Amino acid sequence: MANPLRTRAAGAYPPAATVSLFADGAVEVLAAPLDVDAAAVRVLAQLLSDAERERAGRFIFDRDRRRFTVARARLRQILAARLHVEPQEVEFAYGPQGKPALARRFAASALTFNLSHSEDLAVYAIAGGGEVGVDVEAVRALRDADEIAARFFSRSENEAYLALAARDRPLGFFNCWTRKEAFIKALGEGLSHPLDSFDVSLAPGEPARLLRVGDPQGEPCGWALHSFPPRPGFVGAIALRSHA
Repeated sequence: MANPLRTRAAGAYPPAATVSLFADGAVEVLAAPLDVDAAAVRVLAQLLSDAERERAGRFIFDRDRRRFTVARARLRQILAARLHVEPQEVEFAYGPQGKPALARRFAASALTFNLSHSEDLAVYAIAGGGEVGVDVEAVRALRDADEIAARFFSRSENEAYLALAARDRPLGFFNCWTRKEAFIKALGEGLSHPLDSFDVSLAPGEPARLLRVGDPQGEPCGWALHSFPPRPGFVGAIALRSHA
């Protein structure tokens, strides 16, 4: 299956978007920086709901409070531009495991979305229907990467990871992690879905694919999995299932 992600000028989107990748008629993937100055944070905070501002206030560290505030405000801006409402008017509903979705009043739009952030980068996936999940991570060497892979990757994924050259393991690790996270986020089940119940490709340079799913889901049933670099030093993944 050809990768449907291609680059489009960032200027075609709201100011939140610094990188834009999209699949025609399927999904837009946008990225935004979270390292903005204090004045911008104060302005963006005014776009949040009372509940979101209360949640932001519970963060202990200013850095985490800023990242949450900017990420949620940018999400509101991105969705508002597509719903033709003001950012403050966007309303959310939440699934059993906390996955956000648009409230019932926006059901006619059929828009679905998901977001993720790593360090000072946020990534948003906006789809025209169907379940969507996105994840992003900064690629770095983790001291306990081998132990994490042995614990959370499936047996075949761990074997593929250990077969990589040492220089390729950090990217291979985060290829696997982001692809698995994107899939379970699309399902809306979070970490309640066993990570070893499905396999994804992970080798650098190899296309992102769902290789095995432990139930009737998977690419033959409409799932597509893609990987993309939202910024140098980062890797992202998106999982999408169309209702069609």
